Amino acid sequence: MRLLTGDPRLLPLLGWLAGSTYAVTAAEAGTACALAVVLLPLAGLAARWLAILPLGVATGTALGLPWTRLRPLLLGLAALLTGAATLLVGPLSFVGLMAPHLCRMIGLRGTAAPLAGAALAGALVMTLADWLGRTIAFPWQVPAGLVATLLGSAYLLGLMLRR
Repeated sequence: MRLLTGDPRLLPLLGWLAGSTYAVTAAEAGTACALAVVLLPLAGLAARWLAILPLGVATGTALGLPWTRLRPLLLGLAALLTGAATLLVGPLSFVGLMAPHLCRMIGLRGTAAPLAGAALAGALVMTLADWLGRTIAFPWQVPAGLVATLLGSAYLLGLMLRR
């Protein structure tokens, strides 16, 4: 209801919801990079677990996976990585949908390679979306999240029509 009254405190929230990067400071970007430097190697260390996880509880137990600790650890790691990115620029759902498919399209298989590839592909997609958002309607900026959503929806429709 506050949006209808023109409350100026809602403008940053709308920017965040659109996935805007123009208000991100160097300190916030540095914090996000530091979190990525710490958490992404942990995700790489979990590659063996991630490879065994789809085989089921019985096979995983036979191979020595600690199921009672494994699920909370992996969910916590995924939540920390997702939360760090979301706090910085907002919800960017299409990047998370596109990046793994892009990695599979270029031939990355297994667990560790697609994990690293998806992180790099997501970073590249967001860099491209941010650059396009800053140059499409210069001097105004289109939020990177909206550009990524437009790119992602076109990509998703292309995938659906191909099948």
